Amino acid sequence: MKLATLFGAAALSLSAAAMADDRPVTDEERASIEAALEAEGFTRWGEMEFDIDDNYFEVDDAIHEDGREYDLKLDVNFTIISRDLED
Repeated sequence: MKLATLFGAAALSLSAAAMADDRPVTDEERASIEAALEAEGFTRWGEMEFDIDDNYFEVDDAIHEDGREYDLKLDVNFTIISRDLED
């Protein structure tokens, strides 16, 4: 029983540590990201986060004006550095 409790606590600690790698974007960052996305032809998007470990912004479910959906990464200068086309 103690071993199961120990493993459960360890799993929760790992989950919390993994979640701590991202943080919400600030209002100022959100405005800059939205301006960059609009300039690149994106019309809608979902959740935005900043990946602390890898030092980039993540934008989920960004819809381009051509109808395609992407997950995006932007550098700290708000330049798109990765477009992952959703299937």
